[in-house]
Amino acid sequence: MKRIVDDSSSEGLEVLIGERVTIYCANYIYTGKLVGVDAIFVKLEDVAIVYDTGAHDNTNWADASAMPKPWYVMVGAIESFGIFKP
Repeated sequence: MKRIVDDSSSEGLEVLIGERVTIYCANYIYTGKLVGVDAIFVKLEDVAIVYDTGAHDNTNWADASAMPKPWYVMVGAIESFGIFKP
């Protein structure tokens, strides 16, 4: 199978540090500035939990609530992530 993610440090969560990311987990969606990554947690600041995305091409989330900062998400709970700015 062809690799779609580079094993080097040119891809993955680490290269997104400093960016506003959206992290989809098993139960919740988090969006915020990624400020730290280790083997167990990612650390977000200026973070919100998204209860309803609405249409993904909207300019705002349908329902998002600010969270205390900093906020930590377990790496093992992450299903997908990326830079997604509604």
